[in-house]
Amino acid sequence: MRRLLDRLYDAAAWLAAFFMVGVLAMVLASVVGRLAGFNLRGSDAYAGYCMAAASFLALAHTLKRGEHIRVMLLLERFGGRLRRGLDIWSHVAGTFFCAALAFYSARLAWQSHVYNDVSQGNDATPLWIPQLAMALGSIVLLVAMVDDLVLLLRRRTLAEAPTDELKLIE
Repeated sequence: MRRLLDRLYDAAAWLAAFFMVGVLAMVLASVVGRLAGFNLRGSDAYAGYCMAAASFLALAHTLKRGEHIRVMLLLERFGGRLRRGLDIWSHVAGTFFCAALAFYSARLAWQSHVYNDVSQGNDATPLWIPQLAMALGSIVLLVAMVDDLVLLLRRRTLAEAPTDELKLIE
């Protein structure tokens, strides 16, 4: 099961990287188009869609590598049972909010598909297509949060960012 979940997070990260290349391609196409004297319609919108897809698809992989910003300032002040209780509470709250985000993102994509909602730009893209990447990324993030919550309840260690990186930031 662990390998399957790790492959899921890695696949989402690879998709995020693909969409980051898409952002680059759209921006370059727009710049080259302006220099060459033609307008590539919708390139700005597509760059935005790719950026949203890359952001949401990378969330789970980032969480599992311990690179999300956590409220460690509060947790580090406590020890023992209280710290564990606060850590479990924060993961339950995070799971709840991830579930809400996943539900409403998926519902938004579904409603956009049902009502044939299109972008108001000159590209007239069906909005469910870019919203699908957001919904998929939210669902994979929910799976990662539930995974972390289960690991925490089983008293397993969660991924943490290396402390030397944190010192460099300060």
